[in-house]
Amino acid sequence: MLGPPGAGKGTQAERLAVQHGVPKISTGDILRRAVQAGTALGGSAKQAIDSGNLVGDDAVIGIVRERLACADAQAGFVLDGFPRTVIQATALDGVMAARGVLIVLDIVVPEDVLVQRLASRRICSACGANATADTRQACLKCGGPLVMRTDDGAGIVRERLKVYQRQTRPLVEYYAPRPTFRSIDGNQVPDAVTEAIDSAIASAVAAGGARQ
Repeated sequence: MLGPPGAGKGTQAERLAVQHGVPKISTGDILRRAVQAGTALGGSAKQAIDSGNLVGDDAVIGIVRERLACADAQAGFVLDGFPRTVIQATALDGVMAARGVLIVLDIVVPEDVLVQRLASRRICSACGANATADTRQACLKCGGPLVMRTDDGAGIVRERLKVYQRQTRPLVEYYAPRPTFRSIDGNQVPDAVTEAIDSAIASAVAAGGARQ
């Protein structure tokens, strides 16, 4: 699942994972848990996250490779937030070489809409879960208080979008030639985006691309 910050990747990835009975694997969630736990990885990740930069390729690749080796991911998975660089994408190709076809969905949203969305986004300060638009007082999962993410401040948002354009956007060029790549209009209500994703996946499966 590709797309800039605020495109709705997390929401759509969660829905897709539930629909297909596979785990949603979010590198952002893993890193934020590491930050909360105060681990060495969390310390280095916090510096990058707070400045709007990406965590190093080697660390993220190692996290994902380890997670994809878990038993619950053997029948399939939804990746949210990985890969974010071509180096990471190349590493994922290596992991997927013996596992089947990789479907790539790129959620596209205008920048002004992204900035507006990110400014209003909240997460749970206790468990890190993202809040939905209708739950602004407390977390639905644990009841914890909702706060703005440290990387959603106006200045950080602009920097994150610059980082995306510079480092992550080239992934579209990397994946676009593949028969299992699909672009999704993310400037719609979530349910409409979900329908578009379902149609895109059906189309990608029917295209039958070669193993990636």
